Amino acid sequence: MEIHQSAVILLMLLCVSFSTHAQPAQIKPRYQKFLNQHFGPDMSEQKCDSEMRKRGITGTENGCKDVNTFIQANSNNIKAVCGRGGTPQDGNLFKSNQPFPVISCTLQSGSRPPNCKYGNGKKSTRYVVLGCEQGWPVHYDEGKLNL
Repeated sequence: MEIHQSAVILLMLLCVSFSTHAQPAQIKPRYQKFLNQHFGPDMSEQKCDSEMRKRGITGTENGCKDVNTFIQANSNNIKAVCGRGGTPQDGNLFKSNQPFPVISCTLQSGSRPPNCKYGNGKKSTRYVVLGCEQGWPVHYDEGKLNL
């Protein structure tokens, strides 16, 4: 079997491309947690309670999580905020250059662990602010509401 020089060059370029875009091992668990908590391309307002439970993000050591926002976009568009799709802010924060559709789930009044209850969420479109490490989103800044 004969291997053409162009095929070898293509294979080398692919290897270099994958290695330069590979996720650092120390970032992977933080990125996976971010996706679990905030990646929601198929999320709807009616799914807040069930998704919060299914993903195990209802409670913290101090009680129920007050607010959680799901970004309704594909992971590549979200990741882009940490690069050309975002504008650097303070520290490691980046504000998206384009608004994203989001669903915000808010804790119902009177809920206490282990029975954290989230009613219907609120759908909106807003610029998102993400904490990024080495080009990967690892934190959604709930405190920065950018409509």
